[in-house]
Amino acid sequence: MDKIKYIEESLIESSETKLKIKEQCINDILKAVELGIEVFKSGRKLLLCGNGGSAADCQHIAAEFMIRLSHKVQRPAMPAIALTTDTSNLTAGGNDIGYDNVFARNVEGLGNDGDLLLAISTSGNSPNVIKAVEKAHSKNMKVIGFLGGTGGKLLNMVDVPIVIPSTNTQRIQEGHITVAHIFCELIETSIYSS
Repeated sequence: MDKIKYIEESLIESSETKLKIKEQCINDILKAVELGIEVFKSGRKLLLCGNGGSAADCQHIAAEFMIRLSHKVQRPAMPAIALTTDTSNLTAGGNDIGYDNVFARNVEGLGNDGDLLLAISTSGNSPNVIKAVEKAHSKNMKVIGFLGGTGGKLLNMVDVPIVIPSTNTQRIQEGHITVAHIFCELIETSIYSS
């Protein structure tokens, strides 16, 4: 294996995916930002769920909102909860009610009318994320989906789908965190920059 060629090809593929995001996803990103601004301005909160690398992204994004993204913006915490970080909750839920239900159960307990769920699934077909989206809608919450490939089953279940134009899980995850930073920064600066 030519390692240098592999590195170059990976970087090119990543760059090309981001250019495709620019071409295909800007309007959906803007819709997500406007929805986020509306939710936070109304005093509501953001819940986030996903599996594996997407679970880590949930934690990362929640921290950006709770602490801050831009050091240029002095602001209070913005309420965001990653439903992926409480091991006692997740393992009890997996054991007692089944792993497919762990996020839905947390949406049931923490979500309220007017809150926002960010559902992250590279395939768009994660059963536990699908159930969380269904529970969110039953509670009159809006849902943004960070998806990939064709968008999967979640494409038509979420209010605002952002589908990273790639079938490579690595590129989809890189696209998700790039879009997440844009999402957070635009919401933060729109609400708190003078």
